[in-house]
Amino acid sequence: MKKQYTYGPVPSRRLGFSLGVDLIPFKTCSFDCIYCQCGKTTNKTCERKEYHPTQKILDEVAQALKENEHIDYITFSGSGEPTLHSRIGYLIKATKKITDIPVAVLTNGSLLHRQDVQNELSYADVVAPTLCTADKETFSQINRCHANITLDEIIHGLISFRKRFKGQLWLEIVFVKNLNDSDEELNKLKSIIDQINPDKVHINTVVRPPSEKSAQPISSGKMQEIKNMLGKKAEIVAHFTKDALSVGHIAETEQQILNIIERRPVTLEDIQHISGLHRHEIIKYLDTLKVNKKIQMTEHDGHQYYEHREGA
Repeated sequence: MKKQYTYGPVPSRRLGFSLGVDLIPFKTCSFDCIYCQCGKTTNKTCERKEYHPTQKILDEVAQALKENEHIDYITFSGSGEPTLHSRIGYLIKATKKITDIPVAVLTNGSLLHRQDVQNELSYADVVAPTLCTADKETFSQINRCHANITLDEIIHGLISFRKRFKGQLWLEIVFVKNLNDSDEELNKLKSIIDQINPDKVHINTVVRPPSEKSAQPISSGKMQEIKNMLGKKAEIVAHFTKDALSVGHIAETEQQILNIIERRPVTLEDIQHISGLHRHEIIKYLDTLKVNKKIQMTEHDGHQYYEHREGA
């Protein structure tokens, strides 16, 4: 069965081997973040509806569970903001009826102030929202949200959801050089983090080709400084490390992508067309291949190409 709504399991820096579930058409989102690995948002919206057929999504999840022996998390994320799907709550509950594997939701947090969204996400094991700043001007610069969304609403939503949510709340902060990494920014953000009281604070930066070239990563040394400042709940999101469980499907898929790149420089879209793999699955493997210094990225005529690294 051709996969339309699921991908992986893929190596995730936070979730081990993650089966991705894509609830939203490509680049339908309430944000248009400058660091987004998926590119610019083409449908910026706050409208909640059944973007993909719910039963078909669930059927694919069930099939993927039969085909894969090792999955650490089933992760609702994908090509846009997953809470825009109006039946995400049903999907979480239905998934948990067919497996004991924990369910995680990766969200930008833009709709967490809504009671219906809070109710639906309450069934998940992990909810991992992103909050990059507590400053309205910086928020506008980084996240470029829909006109109906405010930073105050997002923060209020995170605080109120934390009070009722029984699972794990992992707050992710993506730091962009010279935008949200100053001492003033960090002091404001720390105050809000203390009010939210998440179980973990994941420190991240721009590690994949961003939507805007101006979005640059902070250094590893700066990330360590931030970790020390934010306290014991903070941890730097590490690159995925393979172990014995990565043999089989994981290793074969990585080699498949590497074989394509070794022939000639290719874009992400080229790999997607040749391999038939989901965009997000490819991105995860490209990340691993770059970390292992097997490939490198170059730019030509406004396009990003992946090519084999000499000596690899």
